Amino acid sequence: MTVEQYVKKALTDGASDIHLVQGLTPRYRVDGSIREMGASPLTTEDCVEAARELAGSEIRQAEAVGELDLALTIAGVRCRLNLFRQQGAWSAAIRLLNDHIPDISELGLPKAAAEFPSYSQGLVLITGETGSGKSTTLAAVLNQINKNESKHILTLEDPIEYVYTPIKCVINQREVGRDTGSFASGLRAALREDPDVILVGEMRDLETIETALTAAETGHLVFGTVHTNSAADSIDRIVDVFPAERQQQIRLQLSMSLKAVLSQQLLPKVGGGRVLACEVMKTDGAIRNLIREGKTPQIVNSIQTTGNIGNILMDRALQALLAAGTITRETYESALRDPVQAGKAVPPSPDMNRGPGFKRPLL
Repeated sequence: MTVEQYVKKALTDGASDIHLVQGLTPRYRVDGSIREMGASPLTTEDCVEAARELAGSEIRQAEAVGELDLALTIAGVRCRLNLFRQQGAWSAAIRLLNDHIPDISELGLPKAAAEFPSYSQGLVLITGETGSGKSTTLAAVLNQINKNESKHILTLEDPIEYVYTPIKCVINQREVGRDTGSFASGLRAALREDPDVILVGEMRDLETIETALTAAETGHLVFGTVHTNSAADSIDRIVDVFPAERQQQIRLQLSMSLKAVLSQQLLPKVGGGRVLACEVMKTDGAIRNLIREGKTPQIVNSIQTTGNIGNILMDRALQALLAAGTITRETYESALRDPVQAGKAVPPSPDMNRGPGFKRPLL
């Protein structure tokens, strides 16, 4: 099979990634699990041919440094490719990029998350592990703004995963490495480009976080992603990037600018596909005080007692999915944030505050 045929099969079978490794059959990731594609094991010659097909004129650069990042369109599908050498042979990881932006009502997000497009300013964090659906959630939120408001949306991404069609908004999408040197430099420039809404694909270094906080404080609505598993962890991660002498100042800035944190997991669903589980933390006066005073361990209790504003802990969301028969007990226990809950009887499921028109997504 050719690389184009691999991509076509992956697209047909709903795969997100393709892995080509010498000595193994081609594999792809479907519903979060690596599966065989049904072809023969790849020989050295197969891998060399695939590398040349993918790298094209840049094969010499790949050979010189041992790896290459590319954005390609293969069989009509936008793909992000990493070509690399391992044990002297070529391997490739190919990510299929989705062109369909789902409506926010299709994702199974809590009602509180459906409010994000209506925010006028501040910082909203979408967090979770790689492959937890953060990009899809952000695309749905931004496209909701695009449908309903006349604003300027500016995104900084690596890579650009969803391409927006402007409806009411002016939209500029910048890719790190191609359109700007880094998230930090692109974000500094963004403040001079008259944006209303800014998406920062990754908030991981001091300068990017500092500039994002400044943007959120000065009247912009800023969306960012962090690779953390809970609202409290996200706050600690941001604060810990800064030296000790600046952390109190950052806590103060966060307490004033942070509007909400949405933490996500994509879990195997009974009967096939995947389902979204979410923790939501919208900030109120008590939570802002805890952030400012550095008492993030107490945020869990505050989330638990503020369900009236849409807040919910991840473990409570998981309990609701288990009680509804959407996930298995094994999946539930492996996804719990508090392992003490494993093996306990599941309490009656609360109203999960799903948004209007909710239907289980085929993720």
